[in-house]
This record gives sequence, C-alpha cells and structure tokens, in this order.
Amino acid sequence: MNTHKFILIIILLIFNISYNYCQDRITGKNFTTRSEVLGQNGMVATSHPLATQIGIDILKSGGNAIDAAIAANAALGLMEPTSNGIGGDLFAIVWYEKDKKLYGLNASGRSPKNLTIEYFKSKNLKSIPSYGPLPVSVPGCVDGWFSLNKKFGKMQMKDILIPTIQYAENGFPVTEVVSYYMKLASDKFINYPNFEDTYMINGKTPSKGEVFKNPDLAKTLKIISSKGRDGFYKGFIAKTISNFMAEQGGFLDEYDLNSHNSTWIEPVSTSYRGYDIWELPPNGQGIAALQILNIMEGFDVKKMGFGSAEYIHHFVEAKKIAYADRAKYYADPDFNKIPTEYLISKDYANKRRLEIDPKVSSNKVNPANLENGDTIYLTVADSDGNMVSLIQSNYRGMGSGMVPTGLGFMLQDRGELFSLDKNHFNVYEPRKRPFHTIIPAFITKDGKPFISFGLMGGAMQPQGHAQIVINLIDFEMNLQEAGDAPRIRHSSDEQPTGGIMLDGGTIYLETGFDYESIRKLLGLGHKVSFDLGSYGGYQAIKIDDVNKVYYGASESRKDGNASGY
Repeated sequence: MNTHKFILIIILLIFNISYNYCQDRITGKNFTTRSEVLGQNGMVATSHPLATQIGIDILKSGGNAIDAAIAANAALGLMEPTSNGIGGDLFAIVWYEKDKKLYGLNASGRSPKNLTIEYFKSKNLKSIPSYGPLPVSVPGCVDGWFSLNKKFGKMQMKDILIPTIQYAENGFPVTEVVSYYMKLASDKFINYPNFEDTYMINGKTPSKGEVFKNPDLAKTLKIISSKGRDGFYKGFIAKTISNFMAEQGGFLDEYDLNSHNSTWIEPVSTSYRGYDIWELPPNGQGIAALQILNIMEGFDVKKMGFGSAEYIHHFVEAKKIAYADRAKYYADPDFNKIPTEYLISKDYANKRRLEIDPKVSSNKVNPANLENGDTIYLTVADSDGNMVSLIQSNYRGMGSGMVPTGLGFMLQDRGELFSLDKNHFNVYEPRKRPFHTIIPAFITKDGKPFISFGLMGGAMQPQGHAQIVINLIDFEMNLQEAGDAPRIRHSSDEQPTGGIMLDGGTIYLETGFDYESIRKLLGLGHKVSFDLGSYGGYQAIKIDDVNKVYYGASESRKDGNASGY
C-alpha cells in the first residue's frame, strides 16, 4: 500500500468517526440536530423564534395555550407571510383539560356565491388558475381565532394581538428561510397590484437580517382588535376586499365575507399499536394518514428497520392506496356523503393490505369501490394541561397574489383545489369548501393527551404524519429524532376515477438513506429521485404525565424553535 493511499484511508476513518460521534446527541442517530426542549409550565413550538417567544410571553402573562397559539399564529402571518396570514384558512385540534376531551375546529372558507362552474367553462378553463382572483375563497383564519378564543381562551383578543401589531409597526429582522421564499414570491407577484408596496423595500424583498415593517397590517389588526371578528368580515375591511376583488375581475364579495362561519367538528381516530392517532375529517386530507397507518399496522415495521428498502416499499404502497381514495372521496361533507368511517376502518385496511406485493411496485391503484405548498404549523401547551395543534395556510406559498389595497395581507388561492369535473366529489360549486391539504394531528394514550404534532407541506402532510408516528412508535425515536429523521415523499398523479397512474409515481428521498436500500427499491420497480423540494416542516409537544414535564421539538428544516418555561 502506498503512502498516499494509506493517508487517505486514515482521513476517511477519522471523518467517519467524527461524523458519527459529533452528531449523535448521545442516541447514536447521526441525523439528529439537537436535544428535545424541556419545560414544566408550558411549551411553544413554531417555525419562527420570535413567534415562539410571543407565545411564551402570553403564557407567562396569564394566557392559556389557546391564547398563546392565536398570538403565535398572528405573529407568523406577519413574520412568515410566505406561508400563512389572515388571508388564509385555519384548522385546529384542542385538548381541553377541564373537559378531558379533544375538540376540532374547521375554519376554512367557502367559494364565492356568484361564481359558478359555467363561468370557468365559458372561459375554456380545464382547471382553476393558481393565481389571480379566481382561486380566492373566503379567508377563515380570523373567525378561527375568535372561535377558539370564545370557547377556550382566557385573555381578550385585543391583548393577544398587541405583540404582532407592535412588530408590524416597529419592524423585525427577516430570517434566512423567509427571505429566500419572499424573493421567490416576488418573481411571481412583482406585477400584481399592491405587492411591491406591501412586501418590498426600495424595489426588492427584504434580505436576511433586514428589518421589515408592515404598517398596513398593523392598521388591519387594530381594526380587528377593536371591532372583533366582525371588524374583518363586515365593515371597512370587508368592503375593501370586495371592491378590490371586483376591480380585479374576481367574485368574492361582502355577502361571502358577511355570511362566513367556522365549524366545530369531531376529530376522528384510529388505533396504532396501542396509541390513538387523531386527525380531522374531510374536507381536509388528515384521514389519509390514518389509512396509511392502518395498513402499515399489519406489517412488522420495527423488524424491517428504519430506512430499509422493505420499509420504504411497503410505506409507499400503503400511501398509494390512501391517496387513490383521497383523490376520489375527500371533499366538503356538506355537499357529499364522505365514507370516512369506512375508509379509516380496520376491515377496509385489511382488505387493501392484501393488494401490496412485497416484491414489486404497483403502477395503478384503484380507490375504494363503494356502492353508494406552503403552510405553518404550531403547537402550544400550558400549565393547566391544555394543548393546541394548529395549522394555517394561504396554500401556494404566499397565496393568490391578490393584496387588497391598504390592508397588508394577501388572499389565499385555496379554490384552485376544486375540480371542474362535474362527476367529482370536489367539483366546484358556489358556497362550498374546497378539498384542503392542511391538517393538525394529535396522539392520545389510554384516553390521556400524549403528543400534539403536525407536519406542514401540501401533499407531503399525511405521508409525513404517518412517518412521524412510525418513527416514534415502531422505531422508538424521541420527539426531536422523529422529526429530524430523513423523510420519504412519494409523488404521483392521482386521477379522480382511475387511481394512481404514471408508472407508480416517483419516490423522493432526503439525504440519509443508504445506497443499498435505493438499489433494492429500483429493483422492485420504483422510480427513485432526490431533490431539495418540500419534505414538510415539523413541530411537536409531548407530555410526560408521570413527571409533569413537557418535551418540545422543532423542525430543523425551518427557522423555528421550541421553547419551554
């Protein structure tokens, strides 16, 4: 062996030892970024450190988890406008300790009353546009805040909104990830009315560390603070939105805003190896995670091992089945009878599990045969035992591009998700809620709260939820490891009536899966690729009921953090 080769081997050995031991966080898992955060009196986990701190301040000032969640969400709408804001929708699952019960809130908005499917046909549109006035539906976020606060809150909404109003007026330093996505958004929206005035400084979006202010949003939040939810859905703000949308050729008007209301709903669950996993029913996609878990429960996942080709193959095949059903059946339950109970039943999972071939990737998966990309997620827990799992979004990044004059926020483009196929459950109809991607989640054990968690990111969300649960339960990872572990994202074309096509879709893998597993997946007929696209953003809080301690974890792929006290 020559000297140079010997030195290279020694360097590689040293690098390998350093890599394994510098990042192991004691546990030996080299993908883990940090330890879990611990606190006795409360915990807040969001995708922005300042929003997390605002939540902690609310808890310390006498507010409960619900108040802190609203305050943090308001701050995120200002500080992370690339993912959410008061122009979007909201969903939440709340554990209310006094009642020892989970509550679900659907604060998603409906389509305009005066926009019909015939209008789209008259314009020869095959699908609803991604941007502009046509995909705009009623923003449900603000009503969601007031619904949560009225039912569970301790503080007045005017006090909850003060921190965000102050930051909007005085400014805050923009983080690296938000700066990056604001620049991408400006490439799309620079020529849309009011975008530059609201989100740019001297002709460009703020760079990392630059102080950004949004005085128009501060004024809007002050109106909401003084006049309540009607200050948004009626009066000056509603008139401004309605007039602006009419000028842009849109249909959302004062009637649509005046008549909006959120809906309290019952969360649904399935058991997974002794734990109850909770999601919200459609019009969201949460039950897809439950369907995946039901199918995976029938396999010895722990024996397969994390990152193995066997595990990835079975997980992706289960996902294909769930998403075939998702494409066909998930829609507004006020317009269709959704077979939720059947789709999340163990009997149904047992039948569908038999379709999975352990030796080959499926190219087509049919939905059930019945007779009849961007979001924020946050979670908060308080000293009384209340826990909130909350998710909020404008849909495609910042939303539709529609920024009503002088209001400081962009309206969502959630209506893009409607189908224009008259035979589809999710076909466009006036005053209908579109299929929704954003989903909060919760885990209970023996009827007690265990983990509040979520993983944002469009179609990644049910896949991500299922992976988090499997990481926690089958692979026995701690709360932070479960989120830091490299993720699987399967992408395919789900047809409303024909299942999944395009040769079974493509598996996208984050860095961290070994080549032996990848080679085996290729041998099973899977297409495997790598990209830097969205693998979701995770936050979680776990309660240790014995020691009365909260554990917090935050997404390493975002700017945020978990903080306790």
